[in-house]
Amino acid sequence: MIRIREVVAYKHYFDDFVEQQPKQVRRKIFRVIEAIETLQHIPSTFIKHLQGTKGLYEARIMLGSNIWRVFCFFDDDKVVILLNGFQKKTERTPKNEIERALRLMTEYLESKRNDNGH
Repeated sequence: MIRIREVVAYKHYFDDFVEQQPKQVRRKIFRVIEAIETLQHIPSTFIKHLQGTKGLYEARIMLGSNIWRVFCFFDDDKVVILLNGFQKKTERTPKNEIERALRLMTEYLESKRNDNGH
């Protein structure tokens, strides 16, 4: 398969999350990442925009009746930045997890802007 996007973890947040997951879940997470890297149009079963946010998405992982989410966003259409993840235990995504992801996204974008001299 040809990669049309690069998926990058921001700092240690995604790696910390993945390390805590059982092997089956890690495998499923990396299958979803592979779909994000290789599919021109990513189905909403894999990634979905979070309503009420400016550019924040959640990668969706399901295994049996268990659900995990990894927050991410697009940087220039060709790069997807992975942020924090969590196991979803309720219908609604916890507000504190969304706020954390938005904070990390802002931090990334500000550091990128500063690195580019703007």
